[in-house]
Amino acid sequence: MGESPQRGTEGAYRRDAQGTRLRLLDAASELFAERGYERATVRDIAARAGANQALLFRYFGSKKALFGEVMARGGQEQLRTTPAERLFEVALRGMLAGGGAGADRSLEVCLRSIGGSDEIADALRGLGEEYAEVLATLSGSDNGGLRADLALSWLLGIGLMRVVVAKEPLASADPDTVCRLVAGALGSLLESLPNDAEKGGENGGIP
Repeated sequence: MGESPQRGTEGAYRRDAQGTRLRLLDAASELFAERGYERATVRDIAARAGANQALLFRYFGSKKALFGEVMARGGQEQLRTTPAERLFEVALRGMLAGGGAGADRSLEVCLRSIGGSDEIADALRGLGEEYAEVLATLSGSDNGGLRADLALSWLLGIGLMRVVVAKEPLASADPDTVCRLVAGALGSLLESLPNDAEKGGENGGIP
């Protein structure tokens, strides 16, 4: 038996509302990554999503809450679903992708938003601490926490030079080459990090 007209209308409304909410999240992720939190306006986010500002506030309540959901959907999802030994590479490739299809841009958002309000800085610091906690599990050394912070600093430094400063040759370097070189050097810092440079084959070896 088919849905009653009223139930059918309600279902269509919920699907449309969910679609609008996802479009707003996608648009916010793009603009926060491109401009940072302060310069990405609610008006521009709504316009890119093909929605109006009233809907943005209805679904998220505030720009800050929207930012929090963007970070949770990206960074928190990455932390939840990525094995510890692959977290550095996955995060690095996400930054190197430069907004390619399917790329997570959480760390780009982080880099662009540094220096924002104290509340935003606290949120970014918290995400960084969670990344560092996971990376610390890859070292059996007494100073594993320090090693994790150094690895995270390198990750963010690479992103800063490539994404924000656009320093050549890093800015246009092939992502596979960058990952291969970084993996080869990072293994001595995080002992349990897979070193693809040692595997040989098509992607092995440092040219």
